[in-house]
Amino acid sequence: MPPTPPVRLRLTYGCLLLTALLLGLGSRRYLGEVPFVRLYVGDVLWALMIFFGIALLWPRWPTRELAGAALLFCVGIECSQLYHAPWIDRLRAMPLGGLVLGFSFGWSDLLCYAVGVGLGALINPIVKRALTGSH
Repeated sequence: MPPTPPVRLRLTYGCLLLTALLLGLGSRRYLGEVPFVRLYVGDVLWALMIFFGIALLWPRWPTRELAGAALLFCVGIECSQLYHAPWIDRLRAMPLGGLVLGFSFGWSDLLCYAVGVGLGALINPIVKRALTGSH
């Protein structure tokens, strides 16, 4: 079977990224009062969104490489939260900066990122199989 064209993969990953983004924002807005959702669901969906974002940029990478890159990115952002200088805290004070960079380091966030990237790694082969038609 011929390889899946990158355009189809990119369109699919873009839709998945947007879905994860909207679910994450919606979970914070509409279910933010639920402690479990507030503490964990948004971080899981953020990592899932990062997985699909990396897949969007490099659609032919194997799932393992996508997962590794996504996890490395997420852990890097989390570790950056240990650093507080006026310039980066000003970025974090902006709505988009706060969403991307976060505010304070949390060990539980690392577990959430692993779960989110793991979900992406489970979904990715299904997506590729569906697009190629192979079983």
